Amino acid sequence: MHVDCIVIGAGAAGLMCAATAGYRGRQVAVLDHASKVGKKILMSGGGRCNFTNYTIEPNQYLSANGHFCKSALSRYKSSDFIELVERHGVAYHEKTKGQLFCDNKASDILNLLLTECEYAGASITSQCSIEKIEKIADTFYLHTNLGQYSCTSLVVATGGLSIPTMGASGFGYQIAQQFGLACTPVWASLVPFTITDKWQPIVNALSGLSLNVRVTCNKQTFNDPLLFTHRGLSGPAMLQISNYWRPSDTLLIDFYPSGDLAEQIKAWRSQGSKSELKNLLATILPKRFVESWLTETEAGRAVNQYSDAEINAVALKFHQWRITPSGTEGYRTAEVTMGGVDTDGISSKTFEAKTTPGLYFVGEVLDVTGWLGGFNFQWAWASGYCAGQYV
Repeated sequence: MHVDCIVIGAGAAGLMCAATAGYRGRQVAVLDHASKVGKKILMSGGGRCNFTNYTIEPNQYLSANGHFCKSALSRYKSSDFIELVERHGVAYHEKTKGQLFCDNKASDILNLLLTECEYAGASITSQCSIEKIEKIADTFYLHTNLGQYSCTSLVVATGGLSIPTMGASGFGYQIAQQFGLACTPVWASLVPFTITDKWQPIVNALSGLSLNVRVTCNKQTFNDPLLFTHRGLSGPAMLQISNYWRPSDTLLIDFYPSGDLAEQIKAWRSQGSKSELKNLLATILPKRFVESWLTETEAGRAVNQYSDAEINAVALKFHQWRITPSGTEGYRTAEVTMGGVDTDGISSKTFEAKTTPGLYFVGEVLDVTGWLGGFNFQWAWASGYCAGQYV
């Protein structure tokens, strides 16, 4: 079977690219090895798909080349995808910080993409495993379990290594290397941390408890909720900072970012309060957390028995917790893969490989990683759309 363009991968970027190219009159075939397309879309955002963000800026993306993402993000904005969502009648809402979610289910976004592909005439074939890719003259030949396909434009939209149970693999990196493109180191990101040192029993005891924090690592800071788990630390704050964390780095966590705890405790003392410190702190922080964080001698004393030095020491425990995670939960639960196909070998305008005419890479397979909050989906839409203009 010969078509103008083959897209490998029926995820967010691949389907967006296929529809865009199809509307240009290109004959497009999308091939995916999974039994069901768009699995990662369906499970994203807790099943409601955080499909974009009202505010998208290049500094919210990480890449060895920080400038690479600018062109595509400026040519296909979040407002463009929102217009598409509204045109399809998909109800949505802003959850927090510009993050947009479906009112109903993530399947609304997948159905939108499938409908667009249908309108554009792009065919989609699942359970298609690619065994070999060759390029002879200007034509790519794909040998699959369903027979041979050929095309003049080949788009790699295979994603990264995150969530292997959804079918993730390193196939896209193998294709890049086959055609002489470099790949930057990859690792799991937007991912929970594991704690195995002396703090593990306390973290485990606090499992399920969430509170707002300020977390800092490598000069990057986020103010978001933290969730204690039986294995470590999760929640938006931890997922966000994981983009900037590297093994052996220490996290600095402030459990009371909204004020000065020392001043608050001294105010209680000046008011003549005879209440125990743990009870007063439990009015502004979760009780279970306060009791775990204070020593027995600290917890059982009345606030009017504390000196300034003791108050400052207690406050510091809550404002400056330094913890060095033992690692992360890895690709099993990571929302994205950091790193990927080196963007130095890719055109930021067309997404075509500079040394291999007709070969394109879009989406997560590239070395472009966004923050939590719809940024990676917007990268998928933008890169897929821009490549779709040229394939």
